[in-house]
Amino acid sequence: MALNEINMSKEAFLKTELPALCGKLDANQKGKWGVMNAQQMVEHMSESFRIANGRFPHQIVLTPEQVTKAYSFIMSDKPFRENTKNQLLPDTPRPVLHESMDSAIKELRDEIAYFFRHFDENKDLRVTNPFFGDLSREEWIHGLHKHAVHHLKQFNLHP
Repeated sequence: MALNEINMSKEAFLKTELPALCGKLDANQKGKWGVMNAQQMVEHMSESFRIANGRFPHQIVLTPEQVTKAYSFIMSDKPFRENTKNQLLPDTPRPVLHESMDSAIKELRDEIAYFFRHFDENKDLRVTNPFFGDLSREEWIHGLHKHAVHHLKQFNLHP
């Protein structure tokens, strides 16, 4: 099955299931691993979509050899390990930006919608991921899905 066909179901997951599952969490709930609470995780996912949709541009932070290896990983079906360190994040989580989990989830929905609209309007667009290089719409969907599943597992919302 082609990446584009697989991503159609991942697209639906990102648009509907991800925000709905996040809505089941208490804002201060802690995950099975890591230091973020549930609202910090939702805000982190919003930031990931802002990077992907081009509203929060980043430069590549790895060497070309590291990017090649990281790209192979993100395009694989191998899951992220628990406690995978993101060098763009501080060791201590940032304070939450929103006054409630509902407003954090609304922002997540808005960033997801903008991602799909932006790529639909710019068919050949490639947006830089700081670890994986310049990604197409299909590559971003695959990577964002993998990232979302990682955090949903962290909060017992995905097997």
